[in-house]
Amino acid sequence: MGGALTRYRVIAWIVGVALAVLVLIGMPLKYAFDEPIVVAVVGTAHGWLYLLYLAATFDLGRRVDWPLKRMLLVMLAGTVPFVSFVAERKVTRELAATAHPRTPEPAAL
Repeated sequence: MGGALTRYRVIAWIVGVALAVLVLIGMPLKYAFDEPIVVAVVGTAHGWLYLLYLAATFDLGRRVDWPLKRMLLVMLAGTVPFVSFVAERKVTRELAATAHPRTPEPAAL
């Protein structure tokens, strides 16, 4: 699971940054200043990277046995600006907690 989680985390951040650049820089440049180059380049890159994000999410979801609904929600996180960062953090914390459960302290005598 470690490799799948790492792949997911990396691509989630890349897709999140690409989408933020597209929405916060590319779209204003295109519609306010009639400069579509950022949208053309970053939009295309985001589309291809999103496919990798879907594959990485599917791979991780199968390995940790997520229900289909959970997997689809995590997949959709790559389509809303900044949500992929939130989803990545939540998934990482949840999987870290299940991989390394805290052992209770021994009772004092």
